[in-house]
Amino acid sequence: MNSHDTTGTSTRIRRSLSGLLAAAVLTAGTLAGTAAWAANEHSHGHDAHALELNAGKKWTTDDPLRQGMTKIRDAVGAKLPAVHRGKMSTAQYDALGGEIDAQIAHIVQNCKLDPKADEVLHVILADLMAGNEILQGKQAKQKRSAGVVKVVHSLEQYGNYFDHPGWKAPQVAH
Repeated sequence: MNSHDTTGTSTRIRRSLSGLLAAAVLTAGTLAGTAAWAANEHSHGHDAHALELNAGKKWTTDDPLRQGMTKIRDAVGAKLPAVHRGKMSTAQYDALGGEIDAQIAHIVQNCKLDPKADEVLHVILADLMAGNEILQGKQAKQKRSAGVVKVVHSLEQYGNYFDHPGWKAPQVAH
């Protein structure tokens, strides 16, 4: 291989890496933007008004939303016994938090809802993300298990406001 071929290959690799980096930044920016928007709505007290039904009925969902929320529910449900027993390791909490982050990013990027339904979803996602931060240990004054409880509460809220056939949130022991 001559030096010209190596330079061309290096350029293509750099462009591919740049593209991947741009995609990662876009994903992080989208998620951060959603979190900031939802947190702003939450901090201004609009969450009570935004959590409403669609003329007395649950909001319609789409496949990306149902898939993402199902994966979050299943991941959390699988870890609840260990959380209850106090047997979750830091690495297990971090892995669960990473899965939740990935599914939230998938929902934000792919879910297309009616604007009013989207408003309700943003409030629920903001609470879900806040619980996930606690779960990941980003709120030093709170136990990670409290984050799991908050995440479960968000999943319950999702089921209260969105029409997701067969939906059942995991149950936290009281």
